[in-house]
Amino acid sequence: MSLTGKDVAEISRLLGESQFNSLDLKMGDFRLRIRRDGGGGGRWVADEDEVAEAAPVPTPAPASAPTPVAAAASGEVDVPAPLLGNFYAAPRPGEDPFVAVGDKVEPDTVVGIIEVMKLMNSVRAGVSGTVVAVLAENGSAIEKGQPIIRVKTD
Repeated sequence: MSLTGKDVAEISRLLGESQFNSLDLKMGDFRLRIRRDGGGGGRWVADEDEVAEAAPVPTPAPASAPTPVAAAASGEVDVPAPLLGNFYAAPRPGEDPFVAVGDKVEPDTVVGIIEVMKLMNSVRAGVSGTVVAVLAENGSAIEKGQPIIRVKTD
C-alpha cells in the first residue's frame, strides 16, 4: 500500500484540525512523520519507551482564516481551488501572472498553480468569460474550494 500526495495532504489537514501535535506513520519500509510546528529533522521514534521521553511539541498559533470575499454579482462565477496548497499566480517568480483583471479566459485557460508537497498542479478556469477579480494572493496558502479568480461569463 502506498500513499499519494493527495492522501498526505488530507492526513496533514486532519492533523491540523486535531488536538495532536504530530503523527508518525510506518507501513512496511514507508515512514511518514508530520509535525504541526513544521519540524522534521529529528530521529524516527521506534518504541513506546522513547515516545515517553520525547520532548513535547509546542502548539502553534491557530492559522488565520482566509479573508472573506464579497459574493459574485449576477453573471459572475468564482473559480475555486480544486485542492489545498500554496497558490502561485505566475509560472515562475518574476514572470507575468497567468491572468489579470480584464483578460479573456476559456475553460482550458490556466489561471494559476497550486503546489502540494513540491508537486505543481495547474488550475484551469473551467468557464469562458472575462476576469473581473483576482481573489487569491500570490504565494499564499489556499484551501480547497477557496475562490481564486472571479469571471464574468459570456
